[in-house]
Amino acid sequence: MLPDLTPEEAVQAIKASGYDGVEWRIAPISPEQRAEAPSFWGNNLCTLAPTEAEANRARRLAESAGLEIPNLGTYIVVGDVAAVEKAMRLAQIARSPHIRVGVAKPSSSQTYAELFAVSQTFLAQVEILARRYLIKALIEIHHQTICPSVSLTYRLVSRFDPDCIGVIHDAGNMVYEGFEDYRLGLELLGPYLAHVHLKNAAFTRPQAGGVWTPCWAPLEDGVVDFRQLLLALKAVGYNGWLVFEDFSRTRPSREALRHNLAFIKNLLKEMGD
Repeated sequence: MLPDLTPEEAVQAIKASGYDGVEWRIAPISPEQRAEAPSFWGNNLCTLAPTEAEANRARRLAESAGLEIPNLGTYIVVGDVAAVEKAMRLAQIARSPHIRVGVAKPSSSQTYAELFAVSQTFLAQVEILARRYLIKALIEIHHQTICPSVSLTYRLVSRFDPDCIGVIHDAGNMVYEGFEDYRLGLELLGPYLAHVHLKNAAFTRPQAGGVWTPCWAPLEDGVVDFRQLLLALKAVGYNGWLVFEDFSRTRPSREALRHNLAFIKNLLKEMGD
């Protein structure tokens, strides 16, 4: 969520804003992308390459600011077992307990059943690596994948060891697709709930009416009811990380860091936490 800050600038801004950790974005950036203006999924300046040198850099930067690294946000595609093993080695270097791995996306050439089978075969191989490297692999609940909701994600991961395969709950993604009652979903996930992303989204109505389209929104002004989400997390005893992913561009990066943390802290205070 800090595409216009370098990693060096980011850790200082994150620490100054009162955070405890940083979830690094790990991805290659092409020369063509680097020529573009900073953006979340293009020329994101706050991105580390998937190399050992960059993993060491991630660790050094976090340690220099007194920050933990709860997860490495990789972009590993289904079936790329070699990339998973490499990412787990990088996580060991960076001292991160988790990496994110991908799931299949809907396809006109394959049925859901076929995509589900491919994803389970992949996760079975990931599970073996997770035991070897002691790094948990996380599946993110995400629109435009075969895991847009809690129940579909649970269906995919439920045959695996929750010490090896976990789930990232993302209420913002579930605005786009896959909304289910927060507490119901968290209770279903049980031990698979490993990580939580905080972002928001809303729907835009066309001037002439018709199908509304989703778009990213600031945390305090969108479809996600964060009070209910936090209450649900409390009810199931979740004590892991809350990681901010504000893609709304409502505020400059440094201001968004301060505002978003204050927003969630105020909600927690009102809840008596």
